[in-house]
Amino acid sequence: MTAIDTRSLKRDSLFLSADLTLADGGEAIRVKVRNLSDGGMMAEAPLRVERGMRLGVDLRNIGQIKGSVAWTQDNRFGIVFDHEINSKKVRETAGSGDHTPRYARPSTVAPASAAKFSTGTIRKI
Repeated sequence: MTAIDTRSLKRDSLFLSADLTLADGGEAIRVKVRNLSDGGMMAEAPLRVERGMRLGVDLRNIGQIKGSVAWTQDNRFGIVFDHEINSKKVRETAGSGDHTPRYARPSTVAPASAAKFSTGTIRKI
């Protein structure tokens, strides 16, 4: 898939982090993902890359995706993936599927102090 082919794919603007590794090896570099589609992404990092460079990106809930640099501009660059991904999966909370996030669920255990207020009386302040 070329960079021209992926421009017609729907992209979602978002802000998350991913670990990028260059094909020549070395440590993973944390990049900001600015937008993401099934065919590629725009990343931002203080990193010098050139068009055509091979790399891998570790995306949440997807894993390692291989691709190449399609374009560069200052500290932003586009990556075209070798194979399409399900970009909606990246936005899901890890391991949650369609479940309600923990912070939005009601507590299953009432605090001990709640017992004195269960009689229906109103506390005067």
